[in-house]
Amino acid sequence: MAERAALEELVKLQGERVRGLKQQKASAELIEEEVAKLLKLKAQLGPDESKQKFVLKTPKGTRDYSPRQMAVREKVFDIIIRCFKRHGAEVIDTPVFELKDFDIAGNFDPMIPDAECLKIMCEILSSLQIGDFLVKVNDRRILDGMFAICGVPDSKFRTICSSVDKLDKVSWEEVKNEMVGEKGLAPEVADRIGDYVQQHGGVSLVEQLLQDPKLSQNKQALEGLRDLKLLFEYLALFGIDDKISFDLSLARGLDYYTGVIYEAVLLQTPAQAGEEPLGVGSVAAGGRYDGLVGMFDPKGRKVPCVGLSIGVERIFSIVEQRLEALEEKVRTTETQVLVASAQKKLLEERLKLVSELWDAGIKAELLYKKNPKLLNQLQYCEEAGIPLVAIIGEQELKDGVIKLRSVTSREEVDVRREDLVEEIKRRTGQPLCVC
Repeated sequence: MAERAALEELVKLQGERVRGLKQQKASAELIEEEVAKLLKLKAQLGPDESKQKFVLKTPKGTRDYSPRQMAVREKVFDIIIRCFKRHGAEVIDTPVFELKDFDIAGNFDPMIPDAECLKIMCEILSSLQIGDFLVKVNDRRILDGMFAICGVPDSKFRTICSSVDKLDKVSWEEVKNEMVGEKGLAPEVADRIGDYVQQHGGVSLVEQLLQDPKLSQNKQALEGLRDLKLLFEYLALFGIDDKISFDLSLARGLDYYTGVIYEAVLLQTPAQAGEEPLGVGSVAAGGRYDGLVGMFDPKGRKVPCVGLSIGVERIFSIVEQRLEALEEKVRTTETQVLVASAQKKLLEERLKLVSELWDAGIKAELLYKKNPKLLNQLQYCEEAGIPLVAIIGEQELKDGVIKLRSVTSREEVDVRREDLVEEIKRRTGQPLCVC
């Protein structure tokens, strides 16, 4: 230890000498020589294991979540997964970072799977109660046909698509300036595109475009419009056609999708009566991608697919913000009952009872103190949102009962110990038997 202390002092002095020479603007050769001496001393010193620190970090691209945040995440995931399963989904193991992907693969009659995907999207967003939303729908074939009849060169289809897709964020004039000024599109071609992409509506717009003298003559566009008309018929039967808007400016992911595309956006309440609500961000999206799976098949077999994904991270943020604004409490556990005691020296009895409840499938807990005060136990239940308290006392033990207290109403009833599990399950809505 004495040798190390001496070396540390030499390193300190040599470091000060190097800094001094730099301040004096000594020659580069002299500074280099003294730095070499400093490095040699440091090498002799070696690492000080007693001062090493280990810093735990989350992997890149991930984050830690508080219990409150995890409770929100689990609630959102539960709503999404229950909806998927309600529609007959099978679960597959996907990468940890994958979004909450629903996909239908296989050859089916047109637009039936597509309509169900839109139904699922609407069910999830309605269940999450994150505000009014609108699902924009378009079709790649309609866009391609529209660009063709407007005079867009084939080589510019994708780049013009990316410009059109910005219409939900910027004005048509800005989009037109980008297409003409930056991407070299003829102004008259841009004007013809503008006549189409600024239109949005329901099935009546589809029918109107089916009568369009130019668009209806394009084979791709005609196929897309006919499918959209059929889609709207199914959406009406599902009772969600009022949530869907045919929007010719929607042009997302066209290198990926082959047919119908859709995107759900939250709506901002209009400031004044008569104004249209504004979209404030995408929370779900999807579409038909008939050519993707075949790219990974050794035999190149074509597998038609349609699917959707939910933007869970954005939804988490929205739900958290709304809960904070409303100052609502979020339960971070699912505990149904706290096992408490009314007097001292009853730890053993609490441990026996909580074990009985666990074995019966009841979500229970107790405070990790030998002799907690009853008031502290009741306050813990209120703070944690635990609905029931099973209270053990000396008199209750003699009588063979447990006092069951409702935290909200503060009503108490004596329940025979052998009936306690059934009573807790009845009050919490659990099945009365595990079969």
